[in-house]
Amino acid sequence: MAILSKDEAQQLLKKVLSYSKAEECEVFLTGSDGGNIRYARNSVSTAGEISQQTLAVSSTFGKKTGVATIDEFDDTSLEKVVHRAEELAQLAPENPEHMPLLGPQDFPQSITYVPATAAITPDSRAEAVGKSIQATKDAKLQAAGYLENTTAFSAVMNSKGLFAYNKSTDVVFSVTTRNEEGTGSGYAARGYHDVSKLDTYTATKIAATKANGSIGAKAIEPGKYTVILEPVAVAYLLESLFFGLDARNADEGRSFMSKAGGGNRLGEQLMDTKVNIYSDPFNPELPSSTWSREGQLLQKRNWIEKGVVKNLSYSRFWADKKKVEAVPPPANVIMDGGTASLDELIKSTEKGILVSRLWYIRMVDPQTLLLTGLTRDGTFYIENGEVKFPIKNFRFNESPVIMLNNVEALGKPERSISVESYRSYLVPPIKARDFTFTSLSDAV
Repeated sequence: MAILSKDEAQQLLKKVLSYSKAEECEVFLTGSDGGNIRYARNSVSTAGEISQQTLAVSSTFGKKTGVATIDEFDDTSLEKVVHRAEELAQLAPENPEHMPLLGPQDFPQSITYVPATAAITPDSRAEAVGKSIQATKDAKLQAAGYLENTTAFSAVMNSKGLFAYNKSTDVVFSVTTRNEEGTGSGYAARGYHDVSKLDTYTATKIAATKANGSIGAKAIEPGKYTVILEPVAVAYLLESLFFGLDARNADEGRSFMSKAGGGNRLGEQLMDTKVNIYSDPFNPELPSSTWSREGQLLQKRNWIEKGVVKNLSYSRFWADKKKVEAVPPPANVIMDGGTASLDELIKSTEKGILVSRLWYIRMVDPQTLLLTGLTRDGTFYIENGEVKFPIKNFRFNESPVIMLNNVEALGKPERSISVESYRSYLVPPIKARDFTFTSLSDAV
């Protein structure tokens, strides 16, 4: 069984540490149980279950550290992996950025574990996919999709007395629907800690509506348009911004948070006052662990408040160098929105473009966060508050920072997945002006 209880994990980590002769030793233990099911052309193609555990030992002498990992847990193997980490430490060069291990910390218990999600079976996965396939057949389309559930735990203990444990559940679902001719495409993705919130039938109906609605797309001229980005498009576009709020990258001139002449832009208003972005381990829709990999407490923190950058993440080394408090990066990201539905945002738009999804996003300029990518799976022209017709996909060149300066309205936040990273975010649909589309794409 890959999932150890808190007590079982603690006993195992104590045993591993008892073998250590290093000046400092840290042991990190992870395990997961889960299953998946994949389907294409309305038929299941593969299904499986995975159970795994991994233990990593980090041994330090002075500023020299060695790391060794193992997936065998008999006493002989555990002692061997500790000694291997110590041997590697003796061979390693000194790390000029080494920081001493943290001592005991007090971490509140997270809300990331839901028993119902942990109890998912192959039959329940098949039932969920069956509903998706039925919705696709009802729409006379073909679907390809993937559903995966995971129950996981992580635990860390070190020779300074720190111990932390977390157990979590997760279920993710994504589906693409297309017509037989390949001229229409729709997409939906969902991810939850609580499987009771997953409705594969409704999600697939939305994807099917997009697929049938995108047939016969017309070409319009590239340029600057008012856009309504659905939550999945927002998650893709803003991901690089969420994890670009790093003080060291900014101080060293390598990010959009860098200030000309040196330093960072902490405290500056970079976005519209409607923009509020924060992390909170106890958000009920998107909970996270209450501790970081380095054993730091994670708590609610405002990153951007009314468009002003309120916090940057500081590694322990960089915080010590700058004589400030260390701030771990966010384990979850939430963006406040409003109460408007997507339909209401559309009704408020005289002329614009509805973007269902973005993909193949690549960085053009890290210092301005300029990105390029493509729309896909349903792009539509809006006129006088109505979706008039589907349009051919565009390539865009846009910075999320500029886009968030041009926000006109925010809708109700939804939990959305970026499939490129398989991370979930809680973000609203966004209506913004002057979004830059640079060329047409013939892809569906």
